[in-house]
Amino acid sequence: MTADQALSDWLAHLAHERRLSPRTLEAYGHIGRLYLGFLQAHRGEGALDVAALGAVTAAEVRAHMAQRRGGDRPLNARSLSQTLSAIRGFHAFLDRRLGVATPQLALVRGPRVKPTLPRPLSEDQARGLLQEADADPDAEPWEAARDRAVLTLLYGCGLRISEGLSLTRADAPLPDTLRITGKGDKTRMVPVLPAVRQAVDAYLTAQPFVMTPDDPLFRARRGAALSARHVQAAVQRLRGRLGLPASATPHALRHSFATHLLGGGADLRSIQELLGHASLSTTQKYAAVDAAHLMAAYASAHPRG
Repeated sequence: MTADQALSDWLAHLAHERRLSPRTLEAYGHIGRLYLGFLQAHRGEGALDVAALGAVTAAEVRAHMAQRRGGDRPLNARSLSQTLSAIRGFHAFLDRRLGVATPQLALVRGPRVKPTLPRPLSEDQARGLLQEADADPDAEPWEAARDRAVLTLLYGCGLRISEGLSLTRADAPLPDTLRITGKGDKTRMVPVLPAVRQAVDAYLTAQPFVMTPDDPLFRARRGAALSARHVQAAVQRLRGRLGLPASATPHALRHSFATHLLGGGADLRSIQELLGHASLSTTQKYAAVDAAHLMAAYASAHPRG
């Protein structure tokens, strides 16, 4: 088997067994192709086979990482760490499925990545963003209602933008609880607040299209499915008028959902279920955000702060 065939088999495994998103598969495929291309050029040989991958040395992997760190499009520490993780995943697949181990890979250490915390909006900022979307002078009235509905959905239900835009006409009017299929085809039940239901109903009343049950719920100006890029551009326009930071993105509304729930007394396990996180450690980042806000408020209010 050639190395390219092994890479194709690994990507098929990730797609059909691990059920990773198309975006993640595209990124892993890009990393894999660059990695194999480097090995072939570095060794000056013809097409690589699977046996050659088992003979990869730690020095070769480090040389590839050094190449990705430099060049015309240098990677930062986080991207380098993701690259090494993908390479390790590929070799682990070769070991499990084909019995081709790469012991030298254990000697390669990834770059140190400084942990980052989510950057949510405050409650006033989130409220202002939703209100500004409803009164956007640059959009048709039905488009403003649509943008308000999408942003209210992301904030009120803690959805990823892809999850919100995956809803169909059959999902509305929204029920009391919404079944969401997230990363890895994992499903979860999310409560729907009255404010979210009202915003979606207002959009449905205003929008001009005739939709079948299977059609996308949120539509662009010419009737096509609304794209994530449109929502991102709308938020960028709105935050400019409100003077919000660049961190005010559609995904920041999901962060805000979790942080505001935590601040209101919700426990981490419940928030984990609502967000659809596979690991509690991912959700625990919001506890650090809440503690940071608490300490900032203490420092600004205390006489000795």
